[in-house]
Amino acid sequence: MLTKINELQAKTILTKTALPGCDYVVNPYNGCQFACMYCYAAQIARWKHPGEEWGSFLDVKLNAPELLTKELKNISGTIFFSSVTDPYVGLEVKYQLTRKCLQVLVDANYPDKISLQTKSPLITRDIDLLKKLKNVSIGFTVTTLDDKVSRFLEVEAPPVSARIEAIKELNAEDIPTYAFIGPVLPHFIKSKKEINELLDVLQNAGVKEVWFEHLHLVGPVKTRLMDYLKSAAPELTSEFERADNAQYRAELESVIYSCLKGRGLKLGLGKIIYHRDLPK
Repeated sequence: MLTKINELQAKTILTKTALPGCDYVVNPYNGCQFACMYCYAAQIARWKHPGEEWGSFLDVKLNAPELLTKELKNISGTIFFSSVTDPYVGLEVKYQLTRKCLQVLVDANYPDKISLQTKSPLITRDIDLLKKLKNVSIGFTVTTLDDKVSRFLEVEAPPVSARIEAIKELNAEDIPTYAFIGPVLPHFIKSKKEINELLDVLQNAGVKEVWFEHLHLVGPVKTRLMDYLKSAAPELTSEFERADNAQYRAELESVIYSCLKGRGLKLGLGKIIYHRDLPK
């Protein structure tokens, strides 16, 4: 997919957030080249890029590092990269905004927790900076072990096999990692066997903490995903529709909790996330 690039000067880079586990978010980019079909952030296209397809545009905040240098002086608390984009989109290779922001945090000797979540092994490029941060954790979104499945729904994202290798590399450098298994995909991950296999691979790669998030279909996100499924794999539409159901979620949670039992894996927030339960 071709990406329309919009280079701009942002007004601010640190945004106060109610997302669980963090106080501020940094989004060096708006939009995301990975074009994941289930992405909730696609809703931002409604007002910032009306009529444009999610994944077809990227706003590049050229002054993000300078803004971060200035705004860090007035805050304290956990900083999360990123809430409406992946901090390691493909064009990060060119612009290096995430790397430059990490350098700002290193130079400031920032004392509080820094968390980054990505689908890209490009983050291993920045191991030198990550090791200099006082309190950092790296999350990888892993919704399947099958590269074909990840390519189907996470259209332009790096394959999941590359993410697993990146997790291993980070842990080898003593950089803590967690896995974000969200959304939990119906049809692909709905059995104890499949969930156990996923957890086995993640633990063997060095993951100590996992987050699970239920599928949440609403508004334009639901329309976009269901239109895609009806065109590309109509046999899956009923599975995805059924997944946004209280009984389904309860049954799935029972399976997940049984798979976690005795593993020694920390569960993020101590519970499985459902989007409607998050702070508004």
